[in-house]
Amino acid sequence: MLKDVYQETEDRMEKTISALIQELNSIRTGRANPSLVELLPIEYYGTSTALQELASISVPESRSLLIRPYDPASLKNIEKAILTSDLGLNPNNDGENIRLVLPTPTEERRLELVKVVGAKGEEARISIRNIRRESIRDLRDFEDEKIIAEDDLHRGEEKVQEITDNFIENIDGVCERKEKEIMEV
Repeated sequence: MLKDVYQETEDRMEKTISALIQELNSIRTGRANPSLVELLPIEYYGTSTALQELASISVPESRSLLIRPYDPASLKNIEKAILTSDLGLNPNNDGENIRLVLPTPTEERRLELVKVVGAKGEEARISIRNIRRESIRDLRDFEDEKIIAEDDLHRGEEKVQEITDNFIENIDGVCERKEKEIMEV
C-alpha cells in the first residue's frame, strides 16, 4: 500500500520535471536547438500541426537552424508561423528551406530570460509540493480508515518528504544549468 503511494508520487513528480525541461528547452538562449521550434503550431491544410511533423529541423551551425519541409507547399505557412510567433526570429526562405539565424541575446534579454527560468522553476516546485500534499493526504486517509498504523503514517510522511526533497533538488539543478546556459556569451 505504501509502496504504491511512493511510486505514484515519484511518477507524478517525474512528469513535472519532464514538463519543466520541455518548457525550458523552448526558451531561446542564443544557441541553436531544434526544440525551440519543434512544437511551433503551423496551419497546414486547415489543421494546426506541430512543425516537427511537417519538416526536418537540423543545426548546421551553433547559431542557426535549418528547416526542410517535407511538403514544399507548406514553406509559406511555416515562414508565416515563425514570423507571428513570439520567438523574435526572421526566417530566411530560399525557396526550398528556411534558415533561422539566432542573434546573440543582449545582457538585458539574458537577465529577463533568467527571470523566466526562475518563474518556471518556481511553478514546478509548487507542483511538486502539491503532489506531496496529496500523497500525505492519501496516507492520512489510509490511517483514518485503519488500513495502515500510525507508525506507518509517520514513516510514510517522512519518505514522501524525502522524495519531494530529491525532486526539488532536481528542479534546482535543471534551472541552474539553464541559467548558466543563458548567461554564456
